[in-house]
Amino acid sequence: MRRPAKSPQRQVAAARVRQLAWFRYQLRKFLYFSEKAARSAGVTPQQHQLLLGVAGFTERGWTTISELAEFLQERHNAVVGLVDRACRRGLVSKQTIADDHRFVRVDLTPFGKKILVRLAALHRKELARFEARTGLSLAAEAKPASGANARSGVPDSLPRAARAVSAPRAHRVARP
Repeated sequence: MRRPAKSPQRQVAAARVRQLAWFRYQLRKFLYFSEKAARSAGVTPQQHQLLLGVAGFTERGWTTISELAEFLQERHNAVVGLVDRACRRGLVSKQTIADDHRFVRVDLTPFGKKILVRLAALHRKELARFEARTGLSLAAEAKPASGANARSGVPDSLPRAARAVSAPRAHRVARP
């Protein structure tokens, strides 16, 4: 007995599911590469993500625990522990601003910057391979924020959906 032909809507839906599955597979390959590269550089994948967040989530070159929690999509107290462990490893430094002990500034140390630069070079090469496999261009330079995004620090070159999802909140820094 012959199967009935699929309707055009079902064919389109099946093709979209295959595209999504293939993209997810390529994305997972990139993430696997990233995790392996981080471990080979002597840091955990979470520490690598932390370094990226500190260096690049805001345009300031430093960040707060709250901003890192947003960047990492983790609970605040989990990020506090991650930052404490990274401090002990010499990857980041933290500083309480003024009298408000709830506001903690996190910076990269020279050692953390060195590791991040090494990992960034490896990731640029892998990103080029990812782009070749997927046909997507993700390596565009982030343009400085302007207009409504200037307050949030989210680069204009990010896709609109990414800018809208979760812009870091601006914090006032008390001058010592």
